[in-house]
Amino acid sequence: MMQAILSCAVVAVLAISLGLIWRCGNLILIGQTPTRFFAFFAILFTSGLDVGLIIFPLTEFPVYETEAVYGFANPLAIEFGFWGFFIWIFYFLTTCYFCIIEPRLKIFQIPWVKLVNNIIIIATCAFTGFLFLQYLPDYIEGITPFFGYSLVAVVLLAAVYSSSDIRYVKILSLSSTWLFFTLIVAMWAFGDLGLSGLATNLFRISDYFTNIHHFILPFSDYHAFYLFWWFAWSIMIGQFVSRFVSGIRTWQLLLALLIIPSIPIALWFSVLFGMYEQGLDISGVMNWFMLVVGVIFVINSLDSLTRLYSDNLQLTVDRFGRLKYVGMHWLLLYSLILFYQLTPLEIEWIGLVVIGLYIAIAVLVFRRRQILIDSVTA
Repeated sequence: MMQAILSCAVVAVLAISLGLIWRCGNLILIGQTPTRFFAFFAILFTSGLDVGLIIFPLTEFPVYETEAVYGFANPLAIEFGFWGFFIWIFYFLTTCYFCIIEPRLKIFQIPWVKLVNNIIIIATCAFTGFLFLQYLPDYIEGITPFFGYSLVAVVLLAAVYSSSDIRYVKILSLSSTWLFFTLIVAMWAFGDLGLSGLATNLFRISDYFTNIHHFILPFSDYHAFYLFWWFAWSIMIGQFVSRFVSGIRTWQLLLALLIIPSIPIALWFSVLFGMYEQGLDISGVMNWFMLVVGVIFVINSLDSLTRLYSDNLQLTVDRFGRLKYVGMHWLLLYSLILFYQLTPLEIEWIGLVVIGLYIAIAVLVFRRRQILIDSVTA
């Protein structure tokens, strides 16, 4: 049942996105606080991804290599398909919505929509911290529970403080983007792949494009998990990053979202796959480098979501002052992180709620379509 709902939702996202390109392809999109093109994509890239991008591939390559359900493409192409290219269409749709439709219809200002949206944001923000806490023993071998809880508390504190000023969010996003590229170069040199090894692995990713139709609908439970994850994040990230869009046409945004984030993802996965094939042991300095970049990605994700829901609910620095702001949001989110350990909450549940919100928004847009048509043609 869940996979049937997920399949219908993915097809609907694809169809609506194509419809947007058909009807509004040349419309120029401008957000509330336009920023430079590279800064926009740095914010998008670092807010929409987390530590899983850094850590997961090395544990997932063996699964994709041995299980029959993934046999239609090589492990590197499968990994790329779960993180790159087509999957970014989720963020395209929601970014377009908050640039084109929401300013005209203000559906997210309807009290019940606003409430549900912000509950999703807060729940997902805390759930991200909870997953980071759960996976810490895999990232840091031998970590004690006390150190794990302390590290999560510090990471959350850094994220909440960063969210207190949009300048911090931008600076952190730009810095972590360049740091990620530095990590790619460092790991490439550490793995001694050379240009030929890197090029060979990049070519293997072409297997994804010849089999892209396999990635549209969920073909395994794990693929469904990833799709639910992207759904869970899609409205929040689109709502946040749409603020920074600066004078780009709709069709250009689609191409940029499909291509630009996929480039560093493809490079990173190609380097990791080369190291996986060689059976290299990543420990010491390189392991800590990966962990540091992963932690910064977590901070980027958490500060974006905290900034979003605090603005939506008027729980801002201007209203409370920085000290109260940081203390209030840190206490709320850390309490939820601890509470999640007592619940069986899964990301699939949040994804289903978001899909339900998609349906409600579609119905409301349809009912108010004349207002939208009049405002566009005015």
